[in-house]
Amino acid sequence: MLVGPARALFMDEISTGLDSSTTYQIVNSLRQTIHILGGTAVISLLQPAPETYNLFDDIILLSDGQVVYQGPREHVLEFFEFMGFRCPARKGVADFLQEVTSRKDQGQYWCRRDRPYRFVPVKQFADAFRSFHVGRSIQNELSEPFDRTRSHPAALATSKYGVSRKELLKATIDRELLLMKRNAFMYIFKAVNLTLMALIVMTTFFRTSMRHDRDYGMIYLGALYFALDTVMFNGFAELAMTVMKLPVFFKQRDLLFFPAWAYTIPSWILQIPITFLEVGVYVFITYYVIGFDPSVSRFFKQYLLLLALNQMSSALFRFIAGIGRDMVVSHTFGPLSLLAFAALGGFILARPDVKKWWIWGYWISPLSYAQNAISTNEFLGHSWSQILPGENVTLGVSVLKSRGIFTDAKWYWIGLGALLGYTLLFNLLYTVALSVLSPFTDSHASMSEDALKEKHANLTGEVVEGQNDTKSRKQELELSHIADQNSGINSADSSASRKGMVLPFAPLSISFNDVRYSVDMPEAMKAQGITEDRLLLLKGVSGSFRPGVLTALMGVSGAGKTTLMDVLAGRKTGGYIEGDIRISGYPKKQETFARISGYCEQNDIHSPHVTVYESLVFSAWLRLPSEVDSEARKIFIEEVMDLVELTSLRGALVGLPGVSGLSTEQRKRLTIAVELVANPSIIFMDEPTSGLDARAAAIVMRTVRNTVNTGRTVVCTIHQPSIDIFEAFDELFLMKRGGEEIYVGPVGQNSSKLIEYFEGIDGVNRIKDGYNPATWMLEVTSSAQEEMLGVDFSEIYRQSELYQRNKELIEELSTPPPGSTDLNFPTQYSRSFITQCLACLWKQNWSYWRNPSYTAVRLLFTIVIALMFGTMFWNLGTRTKKQQDLFNAMGSMYAAVLYIGVQNSGSVQPVVVVERTVFYRERAAGMYSAFPYAFGQVAIELPYIMVQTLIYGVLVYSMIGFEWTVAKFLWYLFFMYFTLLYFTFYGMMAVGLTPNESIAAIISSAFYNVWNLFSGYLIPRPKIPVWWRWYCWICPVAWTLYGLVASQFGDIQHVLEGDTRTVAQFVTDYFGFHHDFLWVVAVVHVVFAVTFAFLFSFAIMKFNFQRR
Repeated sequence: MLVGPARALFMDEISTGLDSSTTYQIVNSLRQTIHILGGTAVISLLQPAPETYNLFDDIILLSDGQVVYQGPREHVLEFFEFMGFRCPARKGVADFLQEVTSRKDQGQYWCRRDRPYRFVPVKQFADAFRSFHVGRSIQNELSEPFDRTRSHPAALATSKYGVSRKELLKATIDRELLLMKRNAFMYIFKAVNLTLMALIVMTTFFRTSMRHDRDYGMIYLGALYFALDTVMFNGFAELAMTVMKLPVFFKQRDLLFFPAWAYTIPSWILQIPITFLEVGVYVFITYYVIGFDPSVSRFFKQYLLLLALNQMSSALFRFIAGIGRDMVVSHTFGPLSLLAFAALGGFILARPDVKKWWIWGYWISPLSYAQNAISTNEFLGHSWSQILPGENVTLGVSVLKSRGIFTDAKWYWIGLGALLGYTLLFNLLYTVALSVLSPFTDSHASMSEDALKEKHANLTGEVVEGQNDTKSRKQELELSHIADQNSGINSADSSASRKGMVLPFAPLSISFNDVRYSVDMPEAMKAQGITEDRLLLLKGVSGSFRPGVLTALMGVSGAGKTTLMDVLAGRKTGGYIEGDIRISGYPKKQETFARISGYCEQNDIHSPHVTVYESLVFSAWLRLPSEVDSEARKIFIEEVMDLVELTSLRGALVGLPGVSGLSTEQRKRLTIAVELVANPSIIFMDEPTSGLDARAAAIVMRTVRNTVNTGRTVVCTIHQPSIDIFEAFDELFLMKRGGEEIYVGPVGQNSSKLIEYFEGIDGVNRIKDGYNPATWMLEVTSSAQEEMLGVDFSEIYRQSELYQRNKELIEELSTPPPGSTDLNFPTQYSRSFITQCLACLWKQNWSYWRNPSYTAVRLLFTIVIALMFGTMFWNLGTRTKKQQDLFNAMGSMYAAVLYIGVQNSGSVQPVVVVERTVFYRERAAGMYSAFPYAFGQVAIELPYIMVQTLIYGVLVYSMIGFEWTVAKFLWYLFFMYFTLLYFTFYGMMAVGLTPNESIAAIISSAFYNVWNLFSGYLIPRPKIPVWWRWYCWICPVAWTLYGLVASQFGDIQHVLEGDTRTVAQFVTDYFGFHHDFLWVVAVVHVVFAVTFAFLFSFAIMKFNFQRR
């Protein structure tokens, strides 16, 4: 934004994830830019340190939608003193301003001793500000019209965009080219996938094994249809790629970087060369080897037609993505449109058999035009020109008529023109959609009923029922006071605190000596001439953490804070760890350590569709020992909820971060609670206050402090703490960039111990009055300061008396206390295998029930397809007189199996991806092994797919009019149930074997194409060359069509029209399906479902794609 012409900058929470020193440098640079260039900047910050706050000229204080103060920074404290509130000496002004309007925090700042305190609501502050001299001056300034003579002529823009249309288009083309270059893997993969498919198709429809007659004419038609289907599906990748790029587009469009057309034209035009390559690969490999008409003109006409189809397909899916704007919505309507166009394309259901109420669909389906064009191009060629005896038509025309395809040569040009027209139409609609539509807005976070009442009370001054102001003020003490009271916690205090908890625990210390952590040297660094094999991230770090002592693990970004915590907690998935880590004097064993420790991750990973209470029940159920009965467990959960102040949110859904459910601060407290209900002795917390404002951070830190007060060992990494939060810690473990400790010791009252240590080093600047010690500490120990002073702070620390004391303490804690025993548990997990399975299934049950975007949309999709197919193939099941009737009936089965199956497989993948991330955390915490998780994920699908099968089966079976016998109907339901089951489990397996959803979708789609080819519909098994026939026996879709067709038509004994064979004989001769083989087919379906479920379980067990 700074490199553009904008002089008014609005910046929201730009400091999240940065340490206080870095935040100060960024804001200071912005301040200088604004002052020098005469710009305007409005910045919102979370937990700004005093020195960062002091950089601002004006302050806007908002509370509950009202402006409490707006004006010079110098007068803000004056205004609140005017209202009767004073900021304490060691309180950050920004923190004071956020708390002084809160009912819970306001009372502690009351300074008028001559009158009793009464809560001052936000509305009263806002009214008083208008009468304050700063408020009056703003009103006076706004009452006078602006003097235009004072403004610069360039202050008002006269054009909507910064440059000409030509420059806009050039810039967007350059950017699109760059993005395509960086996303080369996707295009290379698509090209390789098409090449492999072309090779498989080429060797399946091999010219030496195919004759030019009426029967093989159907096979050639199948090859042409598969080419259309493959090229059409190739454009489907545009859907996900477009949706992923839209958030950036919407941001840049709304900031008037460029109009929608400047974005859509490059995304279309630059795809054309890639289309030439991809389609060329397919056509050039397959055309002559399959044995299509050898005319060069017909070869290039097929190439041209497939080019137009690919462009139309890409434009269609870009348009759907532009309308959907969301991955779930787009992936629902994308396959639905693909299914509708394919079903009404003239191959699955011949044109003469299309019902009159669906014939309009045939005429608007792009695939119908493509089917007519590619078929006439082939079958009107010289290879098919022999006249059939007795019919007075060519063989090619006869094949076309048998499938209801037009026989005039002009239909090639009509089809080509229609595809080009659709390409232009969909690209135009895509541009219009991006011009007029806005992105979906995020849902609001959960707010409990108590919080809503408090918000209303803050605004109006009404008393909240059941709430006492005095009690609230006593509960909401300043964190610095809490720290002072608890800095010298002794064992007696800890014991007294622990008596309040229903479950006892053993206080444990953790000591570590000379811990080193290294990873393999990155290739990029080796390329720069570095010869070492390993990169050392932790360089001999030593320290200890004790019960009842709250330790802050701090350092600049890249110092190794999280790395050290992951090493100590045993969460690293790679690298090399050396050194001595002990738990209360005994060597650390990860299997037992996971049972007595908790790890609160920075990202707050939880299952989104369970409530707060259910999350805690699940954690306690699996992590507390089996000796704890359910009643004691419930009491303990209630105690923990009260401890972390979650009682009022017990029924709230957790939701997805930043999208729905709990706010960031509430999620942090839930993360802590989930670990606390395991009753751990040692808790690690990674950035518990990151992304929170000062008040929310204070609530979280009060939770942390309460946890320490129970006598547990707690370690927190922390980035930019306020003075209050920093001084709530008892001890500090400070690291510098490169993974070395430079201070390990007490913080002291008002940070006195820390300040005394660093001010004792020659050349270090003394701390200014009111300056945040945490920020000062990071500034004076930075790499730049080390270089300027010519010192090494880690070396100074190792030469200090403090270091010697710490080494003695480490040695003391590394020796087991007399009479103590090492940690030992009879089993790796707290609960039995059966309990783990039941608990995982219990959680998945609630997750699925409360996830309508998956479960309800899937059922809705099934109903829509069932009604669509039922009305398309209305009563065709009763017609078995001609071969075409059987092809139509089989077409309905083929389309349903493939498209509903693929939809099931695709829609389950995002669900499994989200839950797998939660699984990684829960397994690392020692909740359960991999198999119970896989069992829960697999078992919960069974009833939902049963409902899906019943809905689809009853609707379609009755509307198509298959024979109503109990055996045939049950066979139909059986095969559909296990087909949907194995497709769903296949989708899960694809996720289990791949690192992310995108690669899972790509790998899956490659197999869908092969399954489609060998399903037995496009080319029946007896006609497949012998070298590929084996694949039919391992192709799940081929077995499904075998079961469905054989069960419905394999026992019909009347003779077909124009043939001497019965229906049953034709099914056996043409398709290779035997009715008496049904029981074997049924067993194979069960085997496929079980195999994919097992492979999913195995993949989850063996592969961990989380890199730490």
